[in-house]
Amino acid sequence: MKKLKQYFGILIIILLVTNYLFAQKSTQQFKVIAFYTAKNDKAHISFVHEANKWFSKMAQQHNFVYDSTDNWTNLNKAFLTPYQVVLFLDTRPEEMRQRVAFQKYMEGGGAWMGFHFAGFALAQSKYPANWDWYHHQFLGSGEYKSNTWRPTSAILRVEDSKHPATINLSQTFKSSPNEWYCWQNDLRENPNIEILLSIDSTSFPLGTGPKAHEIWHKGYYPVVWTNKKYKMLYVNMGHNDIDYESKTNKELSFQFDNEMQNRFMLNSLLWLGNGKK
Repeated sequence: MKKLKQYFGILIIILLVTNYLFAQKSTQQFKVIAFYTAKNDKAHISFVHEANKWFSKMAQQHNFVYDSTDNWTNLNKAFLTPYQVVLFLDTRPEEMRQRVAFQKYMEGGGAWMGFHFAGFALAQSKYPANWDWYHHQFLGSGEYKSNTWRPTSAILRVEDSKHPATINLSQTFKSSPNEWYCWQNDLRENPNIEILLSIDSTSFPLGTGPKAHEIWHKGYYPVVWTNKKYKMLYVNMGHNDIDYESKTNKELSFQFDNEMQNRFMLNSLLWLGNGKK
């Protein structure tokens, strides 16, 4: 009888430990590392500082770890290993070994979200179109083609309301002011690309100029999309409005002053950290 009680006692302990470990696993933190440069264009610098502050706050509220670095040499296998999600807040890696490490990270099941200028590439610029895998296969967009100006809000349309990043958003909503990009490639023709948000036609005319080509009057413009072969999201938002004209460089708008847009940002990060591609 005594041995039987001991047996049941041991069994209860095993069950308690198992339940504890399961509970720990189910609430296990994921880790995010954000890379940024924050040296060119005050609008991008403003966004980087704002993003680091907002994501840090979200990490405390939603049980994940958020780190950031402006040291792109950290984009290597050893450094990335503890992290489940990588963010590019404003630029992309330029050195080949960093690019190779990032490609292997993504092909190995890592997750990524890139913002605005992280998708930029233009021949004969400081950020040339010299990384085919990233711009054509991974993002699918190819080179940057043009943009709106000044930064203005747009009405965004949810293209897939069942995706975890958009599941609790309104069908259309007003974004924060932003400089909007269009691209060399038509993403609708790429079977690997799923567009999640686009500019709704009620946004036109979009932009104020002064140049005529900086104002869009019609067309289809993807804003957020994912490549179904990877666990990733590209997000075109990331350019705050700055008072350049008066030379005060005052910040006139912020990306994270928008409840619906913030909901999308948080949805996206939690999906990348916890979900499957």
